[in-house]
Amino acid sequence: MRWLAFGTYDVQRHPRVAVLLDGLRESGEEVVEVNDPLPLDTAGRVQMLRQPWRLPILAWQLGRCWARLIRGARKAGQVDAVLVGYMGHFDVRLARFLFRKTPIVLDHLISASGTATDRGLAGSGGVKQKLLRWIDRKALGSADVVLVDTPEHLDALPADVQARAVVTPVGATKPWFAQYRAETATHEQLRVVFVGLFTPLHGTAYLGDALAELADDPRIAVTMVGKGQDHADCRRRAAANRNVTWVDWVRGDELPAFVAGHDVSLGIFGTTAKAQNVVPTKVYQGAAAGCAVLTSDTPPQRAMLGDTAVFVPPGDASALAAALRTLADDRELLQRHRRQVHERALEHFTAVGVVAGLLDRVRQPAPAR
Repeated sequence: MRWLAFGTYDVQRHPRVAVLLDGLRESGEEVVEVNDPLPLDTAGRVQMLRQPWRLPILAWQLGRCWARLIRGARKAGQVDAVLVGYMGHFDVRLARFLFRKTPIVLDHLISASGTATDRGLAGSGGVKQKLLRWIDRKALGSADVVLVDTPEHLDALPADVQARAVVTPVGATKPWFAQYRAETATHEQLRVVFVGLFTPLHGTAYLGDALAELADDPRIAVTMVGKGQDHADCRRRAAANRNVTWVDWVRGDELPAFVAGHDVSLGIFGTTAKAQNVVPTKVYQGAAAGCAVLTSDTPPQRAMLGDTAVFVPPGDASALAAALRTLADDRELLQRHRRQVHERALEHFTAVGVVAGLLDRVRQPAPAR
């Protein structure tokens, strides 16, 4: 099949799209891209909801991108399917207009309404929440196939959408798998890394408290990468620990080697509704790179990782600190987790494995709408 990857996605900010495109190409599909990244990340879009008078800026930026997308779509020629990348709530409607008779796949990794609720922008009611739910409904209604990353997100879709949805894990790209080393040197300190945007989903308040509990343990060195909503609070909570290094960010092309230089990759620890339904990108990437993965014990993460990861209850700082101490004490256990979670990633989370269900679906007759 000849696929068109279409939209304002940014593979540097959201590597999920890169996994899908790599998977299609590695499966023998032809992929052409018509992409004009919107110069606004998730945090920027959320900020506009906090300050609605800024929404005309979004409309102007989106309009400029769309003008280029329309020109690119005209040059792309005939395609068999269109894949609209992550955060394509508006792009999918343009795709539906331009490709009326072509199957359209929407990567619906997050809902607009769910993200706003998780970040404390809107409750279950109110004008903002109603608007965001309308945006979600219109986006889902424009797609022939909808991709979600966990069964929990599948269950959250409207009943009429579930029949045309496919669960596709986020996965990881080849550079992450390339970092794996079966034999790793044993260092005096347990090297731990967290990479994220410090949103409530990540539960960095609990992580900060756990780091404070570890302040008297020089065997555990932690690197915290990123900035975001809860960064200042996390740093304040962890201030007593002098074995923590704070890094504003690491470039995307340097991140696989950077993370692989650590023993343990931290996932998420939040208690929000969204945190109970996701498996974050960093978990797949850390597993692919061969780090031991330490994350919250939630149904989707347990289902994806089995017994290969180290799990702690969401929101339990003391359990998190204790798990890190255990890994620092037992290096054989650490190495076993590193090996087993990487094997799990090889079996289930490569780009080819991620798109297998998608390819099966698009080659079937479309379900009734």
